[in-house]
Amino acid sequence: MASCGGGEVPGQVVLVLQGGGALGAYQLGVYQALHEAGHEPDWVIGTSIGAINGAIIAGNPHDERLARLEAFWDKVRLSSLIEPMAGPWASHWYANFATTVCGIPGFFVPRAIPFGGIYAPLGVYAASWYRTDELRETLAALVDPQMLARRAPRLAVAAVAVTSGELVYFDSHKQPLELAHVLASGALPPAFPAIRVGEEPYWDGGIYSNTPIEAVMDDHPRRDSVIFTVNVWHAQGPAPRSIWQVLGRQKNIQYASRADSHIARQKQIHRMRHIIRKLKHHLPAEALDDPAVHDLAAHGCGTTMHVVRLLAPEFDGDDYTKDIDFTPAGIAARRAAGYADARAMLERAPWRAPVEPMEGVVIHQNMPMTERLAKS
Repeated sequence: MASCGGGEVPGQVVLVLQGGGALGAYQLGVYQALHEAGHEPDWVIGTSIGAINGAIIAGNPHDERLARLEAFWDKVRLSSLIEPMAGPWASHWYANFATTVCGIPGFFVPRAIPFGGIYAPLGVYAASWYRTDELRETLAALVDPQMLARRAPRLAVAAVAVTSGELVYFDSHKQPLELAHVLASGALPPAFPAIRVGEEPYWDGGIYSNTPIEAVMDDHPRRDSVIFTVNVWHAQGPAPRSIWQVLGRQKNIQYASRADSHIARQKQIHRMRHIIRKLKHHLPAEALDDPAVHDLAAHGCGTTMHVVRLLAPEFDGDDYTKDIDFTPAGIAARRAAGYADARAMLERAPWRAPVEPMEGVVIHQNMPMTERLAKS
């Protein structure tokens, strides 16, 4: 049992972080609230920017994690002079244009356009719009490999093998993790190049599944858990009215990655595991002595997983480019929203409520900020 500002927590604490570029500032706010409440994760699972945030958490001592996360986000924010260089009507466009053309300090920089353009045979490790060497240097200064090797907390990052298309979880409980594993998880094509791990090239896990919750759901042996899954993309939204809005809506749907259906299916699976466990107690002892029956009964379990879903709000002006909004104002607003949402959830502490015995997965959804403000 872990403890936090919301009282005792039933089981391990798991933090699941989606990919989403600049939207990952929301995750910084969520972690800040958990950290201040003494609610440190036992396991962090991330994709893309979620893997980067997760590596900084897992790769530092408890009392240095928040400061190191803040240092990363300070490093990658755009200069405060960028937006004022354009008129108020164009500041959003100009800031994102500056990111596209110039990159982000400490993160990525544009490549020179090669002879042959997009058809130039650069190889899988150079075929991209940007270089990420600066990100490697930034993380090398913020992540302690020895802390990753301690596996406390456990860290898992998702990546896709370029040639097989297989989703892989690089898990510190199964192998020593290095910066290459984290960089591979954030290698979103065609913007960023593939990263070599061993002898294979890997891309961002988000192109396969951007909500890496199945890693904890399918873990063995299963454990009672409170899983804070931090979502920054909106599967639901209004019908778009322009091609620009179509691009934004498509991007939200793609990177929300069927999170709702994933969790619904896991809820069904875990209920069946509880049913199998219940049926086992009705079998005669001689039946349980049968190795085949014993193996079948092993599929049952009595674990309870509380899935605490935190969904980042949409802000005025959010569009197709919101994930490259590294402006100081954008980062600050998303961090503040994550902090407020996590604080509100910790105060509710819904995992303390009684649970129906046959339910293996219990879902708790955060209340949107607009609703909370209306009730306050």
